Amino acid sequence: MADPKIEPAKTALVVIDLQRGIVSMPAAPRPAVEVVARAAQLATALRKAGGTIVFLHVTPSSDGKDGLKPITDAAPAGSRVLPPDWADLVPELEVQPTDLVITKRQWGAFYGTELDLQLRRRGVNTIILCGISTSIGVESTARDAFERGYNQIFVEDAMAARDAAEHAHTVATLFPRIGRVRSTEEVLAAIE
Repeated sequence: MADPKIEPAKTALVVIDLQRGIVSMPAAPRPAVEVVARAAQLATALRKAGGTIVFLHVTPSSDGKDGLKPITDAAPAGSRVLPPDWADLVPELEVQPTDLVITKRQWGAFYGTELDLQLRRRGVNTIILCGISTSIGVESTARDAFERGYNQIFVEDAMAARDAAEHAHTVATLFPRIGRVRSTEEVLAAIE
């Protein structure tokens, strides 16, 4: 397992859905507060080194007509009324004016957003992924990033899911096939 080589100028930290509505839900294998703290740590380090920071948040449009409504066995997550601050990024992230903030309307961060365009314009070829939920927003974004040719580093301890089994399954079976799985400590060391 080689240490990741990180060129900050060609690297973006992509933070998935660390917003009030999602961070307030139960998370595993670690609480959301730990995920947020590690994401903030990574953002500070990469920003200082000259990398790109991207915060994504998910919310339907004001009329809700762009929400996905497929027929499913489980009740869709968007079937409830969302509070007004649902999509607000949590203040602990300390979003800076130079950071990119992108709104997505579904699980993945590439489809229907300017994420790919903004990364390519900045010369980014490597993304560091973290956030909630490992098996939904992070995984969907990771699959799309893989298909677009990005190198990926998954910060395992800066992610959480609805339950520990979902998180563990994605981290153990999918992520090693499309990128490198590392800890916050390992990624911070590679940035510095």
